[in-house]
Amino acid sequence: MTGFTVIRDTTPAADIPRGSVVAMGNFDGVHLGHRAVIDAALRMGRAHGKPAFALTFEPHPRTFFSPNSPQFRLSDEPNKLRLLAGTGLNGAVVMTFDKTRAGTSAQDFIHHDLIERLGVSGIAVGYDFHFGKGRAGSPSLLVSEAPRLGIEVDVQAHVDIEERPVSSSAIRMALAEGQIDEATAMLGGPWFVSGEVIHGEKRGRDLGYPTANIRLDKNCSLKHGIYAVRIGRGAERFDAVASFGRRPTFDNGAPLLEVFLFDFTGDLYDTVLDVAFIGFIRDELKFDNIEALIRRMDDDSARARAALAAAPDAFPRLGTIG
Repeated sequence: MTGFTVIRDTTPAADIPRGSVVAMGNFDGVHLGHRAVIDAALRMGRAHGKPAFALTFEPHPRTFFSPNSPQFRLSDEPNKLRLLAGTGLNGAVVMTFDKTRAGTSAQDFIHHDLIERLGVSGIAVGYDFHFGKGRAGSPSLLVSEAPRLGIEVDVQAHVDIEERPVSSSAIRMALAEGQIDEATAMLGGPWFVSGEVIHGEKRGRDLGYPTANIRLDKNCSLKHGIYAVRIGRGAERFDAVASFGRRPTFDNGAPLLEVFLFDFTGDLYDTVLDVAFIGFIRDELKFDNIEALIRRMDDDSARARAALAAAPDAFPRLGTIG
């Protein structure tokens, strides 16, 4: 088996490698805590001579249980898989989280999904991961069942940075406050988004700053402001400065990510770009006149170039699916 394989509920049983090891989790953002669980699965897989997979759920269970509550996801499903593919895992098992799965007891999940269907030989899990109906499944349940099932279970403790536990919710909070360095530290690399470049109002072109505009998920709660960013277009990398917000000087409209690529000429419309956030420069401001705005944009660009020059290799480690 080569490459990063994605196994779904529709994958025939004959195509699932028996005896594999799984790292179980939601893996939103694939942060340092998640990576500790993944590393444990990789070690176990090597010891067993078997492939190691991430086992995750889509949509995020929180979205299923609270469909009307905004959910700021750090990484959508495609980007979560790309991040997982960059860890050295052999693949991912993506289980559909629906009414049936939500109603499956923890014991049925262990016996039917993990043992019968996947045929796992080992499980790595975080200390706080729960599963099954009513969240009755726990790391301690897996540990107690392991000898009878003939599998190995590794439970990872929380990962701390400066005595604060790393978590997806802590990263969301950091991004909402514009604390990019803090989010990067917890993620183990820059936070990034992907999106297709769309047509905007073309104002940037008139200002001498033609931008590539990307509409982010409506639940994205990244702080509105100006950022130093690094752009990925396939294997290519470009340094850039970006604004995320409502453009208060002009229309105060729906939030939009506007990216100005340094030293770039060409057409980016309909291109999908990865945008990695390297540094926060300032809050979004309303300017009294266009001249003041352009002066500040010149300053923003200089500060963004300096931040990017100080982090020349900063970009998420992404793998290829398939």
